[in-house]
Amino acid sequence: MLKQTGRLALAAVVGAGLVAGAGVASAETIKRGGTLNFVVAGTAPSYDAHVETTYAMIHRIRPFYSLLIRVNPDNPSSPTDFVCDLCEGAVPKGTEGGTKFTFKIRKDVKFHDGTPLTSADIKATYDKIIFPPKGIPSARRSFYLAVESVTTPDPYTIVFKLKFPTGSFIPAMASPFNFVYAKKDLDKNGLTWHKTHVNGTGAFKFVQDVQGAVLEGVKYENYHHVGLDGKPKPYLDGFKAINSAKMAVSIQAIRGDRASIEFRGFPPKARDDLVKALGKDITVQESDWNCVLLGTPNHKRKGMDDPRVRRALTLMLDRWNGSKYLSQIAIVKSVGGVVFPSHPFAATKDELTKIAGFGTDIEKARAEATKLLADAGMPGYKFTLINRGVDQPYKVVGTWMIDQWTKSGLQVDQQVQPTPTFYNTLRKSKDFDIAIDFNCQTVINPIADITKFLGSSGANHGQYENKELDAIYDKILRSGDVAEQRKLIRNFETLALDTQAHELITLWWYKINPHRSYVKGWKTAPSHYLNVHYDNIWLDK
Repeated sequence: MLKQTGRLALAAVVGAGLVAGAGVASAETIKRGGTLNFVVAGTAPSYDAHVETTYAMIHRIRPFYSLLIRVNPDNPSSPTDFVCDLCEGAVPKGTEGGTKFTFKIRKDVKFHDGTPLTSADIKATYDKIIFPPKGIPSARRSFYLAVESVTTPDPYTIVFKLKFPTGSFIPAMASPFNFVYAKKDLDKNGLTWHKTHVNGTGAFKFVQDVQGAVLEGVKYENYHHVGLDGKPKPYLDGFKAINSAKMAVSIQAIRGDRASIEFRGFPPKARDDLVKALGKDITVQESDWNCVLLGTPNHKRKGMDDPRVRRALTLMLDRWNGSKYLSQIAIVKSVGGVVFPSHPFAATKDELTKIAGFGTDIEKARAEATKLLADAGMPGYKFTLINRGVDQPYKVVGTWMIDQWTKSGLQVDQQVQPTPTFYNTLRKSKDFDIAIDFNCQTVINPIADITKFLGSSGANHGQYENKELDAIYDKILRSGDVAEQRKLIRNFETLALDTQAHELITLWWYKINPHRSYVKGWKTAPSHYLNVHYDNIWLDK
């Protein structure tokens, strides 16, 4: 296997293997036309990116929309390389001490229904994301706690004024979930209309969604970006997102050329089997992955409302040996805390081992856990783990967690639910003891990413409040000193994972993308949410 090295150790290539994947094509090699067929495991509760957190929505719906700014699709592994999408020129620098960001908006953009885009549409979008009215969920609202106001001095200028300078602002603005909606759609049809309707400015127009089967998009002829050949993008005529709930079916679809790629990732054995079967016809790109599975205890349930019980549950998980085993069969690998393991803000191994559940002596940890449960009056604790009906890595990791707990004498059942039901359980009914959850973020932006662990976050499902945790986070957000931020994050991490054990971190993911070698122009990223707008993909066939 060839490896491309770098700060994030991104993009390994196997088989036909071009370093960094398909590479950047020259104008002479671009081929236009064709339909990209890809597989997606799982379905999404809705089409509204401001509400949803699942890749199953992004992979299907992102191509229909544009963002104000985006991660550079030619350099998606970088945590700092951002380019304008709907804005003009370079991404602006902050003025007035880093508290004012002024974006100039393109004048050549139209929504798919023909409505010209103006700054009013972008303001309406960010008002919905940052300042949602009561009853309107916003999954990433906590990313924008520093934003004081959003104003539009003219139809093609938008200004974001911050309460204080913070390095997390621009990376948060590049989130691929920040679909820009038309103000007229929000005004006329309401703030929930986009859950079931699509009208964007992206490279593709919505054709149909046959539930449980396939979603189709067709080339948008008036798309605002130009390709390497000097003609308007996209290169493709269209795409088909094929529903494939079973990983084995997805692998066979690529092997049989009924699909070209799966943008999320396969486990190591699937990669090896495809390379062995297809040789030069398969290319593999790999990356560390800004995604981690959690066990989220429902703090309103008896037992889970006691920090001693939650701490016992995390102590029983042998993460270091689990990594050695699970990395051979699942898309997980690194042991880490609340921060992406390759980032300078991440805990070192020495720092990690001081946190409950991250020590290297599992027998000692389980003995402590047994005592904690006895002290809490919960020996032989019986509970149910709610899990998502997706094989990789949800069911694999969930089964491992149960095995770890039963080794310590606990009685644990696992209830696997289809994705829409799973999300309904987390968000609405909240009828669970402990649930598999995830913190899968887009741009590597630790200061924003760790908001998942705040009880006040719209993306947290643990039903807890912790004002001390909120106060630490506020200090992190406002600090301009990197050393101080890192120290504060350690305090945050200890309180969230150890003292209160609000969340049980398992293992961080590892991204493996085998795809047909005729898929060109696409590069993997440290997130399965990035680089899935498909305007840079072309087919060499």
